[in-house]
Amino acid sequence: MIRSLFKPFLAAGLLYLSVQAAGQYLAPERRAFTRQDTLRGSITPERAWWDLTYYHLDITVNPSDSSIYGSNTVWYRVLKEAETMQIDLQPPLELAGAVQNGKNLQFTREGNVFWIKMADRQVPGALNSVVLSYGGRPKVSKRPPWEGGITWKRDAAGKPFAASSCQGEGASLWWPCKDHMYDEPDSMLISVNVPARLMDVSNGRLRSVVKKKNHTTTYNWFVANPINNYGVNINIADYAHFSEVFQGEKGKLDCDYYVLKEDLEKAKVQFKQAGMMLKAFEHWFGPYPFYEDGYKLVEAPYLGMEHQSSVTYGNGFRNGYRGMDLSGTGWGEKFDFIIIHESAHEWFANSITFEDAADMWVHESFGNYAENLFVEYYFGKEAGSEYVLGCRKNIANDRPVTGIYGVNFEGSGDMYYKGGSMLNTLRYIVGDDEKWRGILRGLNKDFYHKVVRGSQIENYLSEKTGLDLGPFFDQYLRDTRIPVLEYFVRDKKLTFRWIDCVKGFNMPARIYISGAAKLITPTSRYTTIDLGSESAEIRMDPNIYAGILNMTGK
Repeated sequence: MIRSLFKPFLAAGLLYLSVQAAGQYLAPERRAFTRQDTLRGSITPERAWWDLTYYHLDITVNPSDSSIYGSNTVWYRVLKEAETMQIDLQPPLELAGAVQNGKNLQFTREGNVFWIKMADRQVPGALNSVVLSYGGRPKVSKRPPWEGGITWKRDAAGKPFAASSCQGEGASLWWPCKDHMYDEPDSMLISVNVPARLMDVSNGRLRSVVKKKNHTTTYNWFVANPINNYGVNINIADYAHFSEVFQGEKGKLDCDYYVLKEDLEKAKVQFKQAGMMLKAFEHWFGPYPFYEDGYKLVEAPYLGMEHQSSVTYGNGFRNGYRGMDLSGTGWGEKFDFIIIHESAHEWFANSITFEDAADMWVHESFGNYAENLFVEYYFGKEAGSEYVLGCRKNIANDRPVTGIYGVNFEGSGDMYYKGGSMLNTLRYIVGDDEKWRGILRGLNKDFYHKVVRGSQIENYLSEKTGLDLGPFFDQYLRDTRIPVLEYFVRDKKLTFRWIDCVKGFNMPARIYISGAAKLITPTSRYTTIDLGSESAEIRMDPNIYAGILNMTGK
């Protein structure tokens, strides 16, 4: 997801990327973390003893009073004996009951957490289930998707138009679950009952539609793959539907599109970019990760989000980001930002998923970089380079890209544009485009449907590039300074070093000496090489995200 707002910056009217949206984005030194933060963001003992295997979310959604009632049946495998289970459900929703083996379980509430007392012995290796009944009026999002909750609107005909979005705050905003990214169900059934003449579109494939005598309809969607909690969604409207089949690397991929009826003709034109996206990203990243569940674009009453196999869209059926080119180069006007960026998350977020919110860069840096690769695929390498370089104006270098572990705290919004520039820099350091593409595809093969720590991705890139990238990632992910190549020319020799950098920073740099490319390996100590000329012009390859400072004094 792109979590940003744009506003005028100074008299020049430039666009400044603001990521300090809501309390979630307060600088760490200004935020006092609470027990609730720890309960939300850590693998507590009450979570660790059971392994989630399956959900059946079975709910009734009432647009007339903005309420949701129903149940979630949680299947799990016991890893070790325990007496208390942690289930997350945020106010104002209430847990009405918890039942296992026909027994009503006792539970108490602590803020966003319910502590459920298990009545039967939890035998290691056993596959058990608990049925959680709940309901109420979930939080209404005031700024979707940047603020989580349910969005309730109406279409042009006055019919309800509603959808969920909950990435930062968590799925427990609207349904009871194990609300931590480290554990995903292997599969899931989503049953949503809505008033007649409305449709629910959720994740996976539509298994059945059941019309009820009370003038409601239940839509049953089955997800055949692991899914993270915030990727689960509901989208409710009087939708029109059209579809196509993409001939992909793994065969035929069903692509379904759901939009408001008044937008059908516009969508048939704009959504042609979905097939273009799939072609480009299968080239760069490998097969679409969810052939079994299909691919969907679903119109939503907010900008959009990366819900797994049910990507939501609200960009007005126009190119750019709300009609704007975020790069300022013109290339951002060539594609629909929401279709491309949010769909990239099918690979980086939904298939490869971070374990802790502090590593959200794994989702967003690759998501941003995918925009660059899409441009390159269709318009050439120079165009892709121009796009990523143009986006650098949005980097704030305000705080580290990685957040704080164990408390559900994300890092700087620089995880988008700085993260994308970091990956682009690494590509040009590798200097072999086919090797780089192989690394990207290897990531998606080796971490297919995996929950990962950021360090695993860092180590993988170090191994596959054959480079010592520890200081590289320390610099770009955990420091706010831009490294600077300081140099001077004297006696036909070039002397250089890195400054404004972390200890041990040794990133290779591609420079141009009087127009000729050369890869050098500076450190924090001076290195000298022969130039053969006193008048050589020294330039940094612009694709390397670093500064350059001439100390020659001429």
